[in-house]
Amino acid sequence: MCKCEWILCPVCGNKTRVKIRENTILENFPLFCPKCKQEKIINVKQLKISVVKEPDAKTQSR
Repeated sequence: MCKCEWILCPVCGNKTRVKIRENTILENFPLFCPKCKQEKIINVKQLKISVVKEPDAKTQSR
């Protein structure tokens, strides 16, 4: 039987609506938390979850 886990929100730590298995691979996945109403971009490989840091918007100079 495959090992399955719920993805926890990286901000508040609560369970999200997404379940992953051992062989799940996600890249640049937009994970939304229904409790804290925030969305984070994550990568998942072999049940290891890492949050992708988005660069801050830079102002354009003319």
